[in-house]
Amino acid sequence: MKSDSSTHPCFNKNASGKYGRVHLPVAPKCNVSCNFCNRKYDCVNESRPGVTSAVLTPYQARQYMRLVMEKAPYISVAGIAGPGDPMANASNVLKTMKFIKQDFPEMIFCLSTNGLGMPGHVEAFAEFVSHATITISSADPETGGKIYSRVTDGKAIYSGAKGGEVILSRQLRAIQELKSHGVAVKINFIAIPGINYEQVENVAKIGAYLGADLMNIIPLKPTEDTAFAHLKEPSGKEISELRKKAEKYIPQMTHCRRCRADAVGLLGNDLSSEMAPGLFRCSKMSCEEEKKEYVAVATREGILVNEHLGKASGFHIWEKTETGAGFVEERKAPLPGGGDLRWESLASVLHDCKAVLALQAGTAPEDALKKHKIKVLLCSGLIEDAVEAFFSGKGTEFFTPRRSGVGGGCCSGRGEGAGCC
Repeated sequence: MKSDSSTHPCFNKNASGKYGRVHLPVAPKCNVSCNFCNRKYDCVNESRPGVTSAVLTPYQARQYMRLVMEKAPYISVAGIAGPGDPMANASNVLKTMKFIKQDFPEMIFCLSTNGLGMPGHVEAFAEFVSHATITISSADPETGGKIYSRVTDGKAIYSGAKGGEVILSRQLRAIQELKSHGVAVKINFIAIPGINYEQVENVAKIGAYLGADLMNIIPLKPTEDTAFAHLKEPSGKEISELRKKAEKYIPQMTHCRRCRADAVGLLGNDLSSEMAPGLFRCSKMSCEEEKKEYVAVATREGILVNEHLGKASGFHIWEKTETGAGFVEERKAPLPGGGDLRWESLASVLHDCKAVLALQAGTAPEDALKKHKIKVLLCSGLIEDAVEAFFSGKGTEFFTPRRSGVGGGCCSGRGEGAGCC
């Protein structure tokens, strides 16, 4: 998606007095532990990343967005910045964006992430996201190890310099992949006294080299019950000096308000306190589960069910019709790599599907999709026959492995003679 920052209040200072943003708190889980972050405390008068008055499901976020737009129609950006990390909540984030896009097609979408889980999933997000912020507070693994107490990559947990190395490599790769998809990238640098001031020029140089568009140096806000609680908040003079060093390489953002995960309104006129009651009400809504209408098919050429679920580059989507079944559209699958996050992304891609038909499937995607009430059914044969059999209610009988076709069923062979298995 090609980025346009003319109406993005964070990427364009001139737009900040006219256009607003709303942060939708649909990402509670996080994949890193930062020594400056504590998400337990929330005061509506406190503005800092990681805090929110409530956490929303995608369905609740849709209702809240409608409420926000009634109050503040000048909102141009829907951002997701926590309270955890969007990429640790990929399925919820993608589903939220799909809902908002349906209701407000002109809305700009923005993500703020630590970058660890972004590589390999950029293509899925780039369909919606035109602007992204990656927090990189060090270009040195040793220093990174002092900032992150824990980095969780799938089932692996790292600390110290190794954790700093893992997250830095992902952050840099994330910038490259985002820029290759035309996404505008801002780097957030948390300035921490005695820890990373000497890193600011290195981060600025590398960010500029990789094509990042903007850098935002944010002073540490010491927070109770964190490893950095004893540190002093950087002064305005210190931040100004750091910006002077960095601006030699990359443009600097100077109008940041250190936004909450539920920030809403203009940067200079935040409505978080005013909207907090509405946010809380939406978080208590009993939202109906989205009605699942479709069936997805893993296919190589669009005629047969003949592709492994994990190898499919895309899926054909079918719906029930008065005469049987009809083709709806083709959807791209998440790119290979990324472990469990890939299957969460796939669940979001197939969010409105009852089932996915594939020739074969591994247990990991099958388990992940099952959590989202999407069945994985193995078979082979003509797509139209298989889908019609499923919609007709013959699914259980039909998908039982057999050597030959099922009489009266959808599949009398592999398109030429083999049964469904």
